[in-house]
Amino acid sequence: MNNNKLTVSHAPFWHDGDSLFQMNLNIMIATLPAIIFGIIQFGVPAVGVLALSLSSAMAWELIMNIISKNRFTIGDLDSAVIGLLFGMMLPATSPWWLVITGTFVAVVIGKMIFGGIGANPFNPTLIGMAFLMMSWKTFFDFDAVYVNYEFGFTALAPLAALKSHGVLSIAGLFPINDLIMGNQVGAIGSTFGLGLIIGGIYLILRGYIRWEISLSFIAGIILTAWAFSIANPETYAGPMLHLFSGYTLLGAFFLATENSSSPSNRIPMFIYGFFAAVMIILMRNIGAYADGTILAILLLNLVNPLIDKIRPKALGKGVNNA
Repeated sequence: MNNNKLTVSHAPFWHDGDSLFQMNLNIMIATLPAIIFGIIQFGVPAVGVLALSLSSAMAWELIMNIISKNRFTIGDLDSAVIGLLFGMMLPATSPWWLVITGTFVAVVIGKMIFGGIGANPFNPTLIGMAFLMMSWKTFFDFDAVYVNYEFGFTALAPLAALKSHGVLSIAGLFPINDLIMGNQVGAIGSTFGLGLIIGGIYLILRGYIRWEISLSFIAGIILTAWAFSIANPETYAGPMLHLFSGYTLLGAFFLATENSSSPSNRIPMFIYGFFAAVMIILMRNIGAYADGTILAILLLNLVNPLIDKIRPKALGKGVNNA
């Protein structure tokens, strides 16, 4: 009797020679334009939040490795990427305990209890962020947390202003050029739209993320926001405000594209990215949240296994050799 056991894991199964360390290092490199701009804009507090987020995420993984008596895996930099992206989504004024609590939820609950890297059905960074936003939402009121900051532009978070005051009241306050160049209030690493686009293109060209998800995500944002705007331009903002505000571009290139929680097949990638974007606009326009990026991507993570079953029908007929 053959007692050999085969280990079956989630696709893809083809290895191109890159290591997890190289992939995660390149993701961290791709975040640098947005991070550097965030540090310049928000100052020393932003450095503290990013450093604490990255280091505590790695510490939580190390502690879990020790408790479970598994080999140390912090060298693959996966928890470092989780911590870095998590810090980028926080305001620069976040207290230390909020950062540590969030990275605990992200790494321990979002990743390690599912079996570690490659086994998590949800994006760990978004699990941590969703927990914080539902527990202490006042810390994500960017207008309130930056009240002591002085900016050379309109000191209002665009999506929050849109939600509370309406599109007519904010007309002219947020020029698209300002939004692209980061002249807006928001999280440390989400305001500089141009930097996020540069980082995303870098990852696509290097083959670390799939262009299908990012392209369909951006297309979904543009088409859905345009449809709402055409139907009622006095109530709903156009596509450009949605595209370059909030966590949108961070979601398009760094969050929705997370390998373990996104599809492996091409057609499902288009569906996944597009409908994640559709849900974001629905939440922003008719939902309770000003942004919605976090919950929308988590929702698509949930249905990802079903979406990923969609495959093109094979051409031709099988041959019976019996």
